[in-house]
Amino acid sequence: MRNEFTAIFEKDEDWFIAYCPEVPGANGQGKTMEECRQSLADAISLILEDRREEGLKGVPDDAIRDIVSIP
Repeated sequence: MRNEFTAIFEKDEDWFIAYCPEVPGANGQGKTMEECRQSLADAISLILEDRREEGLKGVPDDAIRDIVSIP
């Protein structure tokens, strides 16, 4: 598993709309599937960045920080 997420696309008249079930609140839209996919990818990125910043706010200064990578 890499940085891959499920994208659910639906057609709403002239627009495509999308959401990601793994990232609540991540939605996208666009006139084309590619615009919609990019909009959703941007939303996922912003949400994850915000969650990371929020999650680190309460970490004590003397805590040991490291990185865990998921292949």
